[in-house]
Amino acid sequence: MRADAQRNRDAILTAARELFDAEGILAPIDGIATRAGVGNATLYRNFPTRDDLLAAVMDDSVRAIIDESADLDDVDPASALREWMFRLTWQLRVWQNLPTCIADAIEDEDSPVRTMCARLTGRTAELLDRARAAAAASNVDASAVFELLTTVSWGVDRFGDDEQRARERVQLATAGVLAAG
Repeated sequence: MRADAQRNRDAILTAARELFDAEGILAPIDGIATRAGVGNATLYRNFPTRDDLLAAVMDDSVRAIIDESADLDDVDPASALREWMFRLTWQLRVWQNLPTCIADAIEDEDSPVRTMCARLTGRTAELLDRARAAAAASNVDASAVFELLTTVSWGVDRFGDDEQRARERVQLATAGVLAAG
């Protein structure tokens, strides 16, 4: 990628993050292009759809939460799963309307957001399998857990939970996941 093209792409991603933080992920695309100092054609050349842009913005966050979860590999399986479910819920609540977009993307095989979800579901599966092996988790599948956590993240966002309240909400919502059986 040429240096000027990379600068434009980086400016678009920075502007999108800022606008998503301020207005949620359904912020007008035109506003992102304006904030980035590029034309709409440049934005769409880099990111043909909103999902392409959202997936690119999410990529760093997804990579970070998965990398940071390595510390859970040394924790007892039930506690590790419990902590992962909280961290994932807390991360998904970051941008207004993200849970809605995730719910739509999960069913869309062509959505790049689905790829981000698959990475998060994969890490959920690893921790869930570890908890199952220790007889500390039910036989629910990782995709169902990811969908549940996406739903809970919507509630955490809408109710304006602080971290403690969010942790309590996740614990209540996921109690059946940690029931052996």
